[in-house]
Amino acid sequence: MVKVWLTSKNIKTTRPIKKLSERWLGPFEFLKNIGSHAYHLKFPQHWKSVHLVFHVSLLQPVKKSTIPNQHQLPETAVIVEEKEEWEVAWVLDSKLKRITLWYLMEWK
Repeated sequence: MVKVWLTSKNIKTTRPIKKLSERWLGPFEFLKNIGSHAYHLKFPQHWKSVHLVFHVSLLQPVKKSTIPNQHQLPETAVIVEEKEEWEVAWVLDSKLKRITLWYLMEWK
């Protein structure tokens, strides 16, 4: 089973600022070649609105870690009704900056 990372530059997210988004999404399972430069990926069931075929320039192979006993953590974001939702472990801190309340969170 070959896994690849997908660049997020062409994927619309719900984050208000693009530079705060993850640069790479995944890892996703590679299913088959479509021609010489396109690949079909297997996405989770809740990613219904994302196209499944991507050009090779948008993909990066997953490299095995050189650190012993280190494993890739599974993705924790869930897309519910076209919006990402993350599960919060607890709120570590908060501060008021101008008129906006900012939170420091620990995610599950």
